[in-house]
Amino acid sequence: MAEVSVGTVYNYYQTKGDILIATVAMEVEEVLTSGAELVRDPPPGVEEALLSLIFSYYDHSLEYLSKEMWRTAMALAIEAPGTPNGRRYAELDARLSAQVTDLIRALQARGEVRENVDPVAMGQLIFNNLNQMFIEFVKEDDMTLETLRSEVAAQTAPLARLIAVEAGA
Repeated sequence: MAEVSVGTVYNYYQTKGDILIATVAMEVEEVLTSGAELVRDPPPGVEEALLSLIFSYYDHSLEYLSKEMWRTAMALAIEAPGTPNGRRYAELDARLSAQVTDLIRALQARGEVRENVDPVAMGQLIFNNLNQMFIEFVKEDDMTLETLRSEVAAQTAPLARLIAVEAGA
């Protein structure tokens, strides 16, 4: 589709795995850009804000990559974490986790998240859950994006209530 020879492609990428991780990186960079806009001006309400960010991640996940491609990318990162591809994948996950933390900080600054909530720990907790649920989604060919969203919303709602400033407090 790019109208270049295979040899030209391999001038830039040594393996198919390199091409795949580059595609993952492109997808994640776009997600991070749209997430940054949401963090700058989150919708009101802790649950709404968290789900808006999480769903923006999920909704973009199949833009460039199929579930099979995600499985392969994850396997590459897990099988060889010390390789450039493994480190790149881990760095992208770390940036996504940091963005969730940034959202919690923004909500805290706006007075919607309790002051005694550690935004780093909570951001990591929420990211770890959304990431694990994405892994489950990728593993299950029959799971729809709507099912993923529904399950994560059900898990996120009580957590959002726990960290939110009580109404009238």
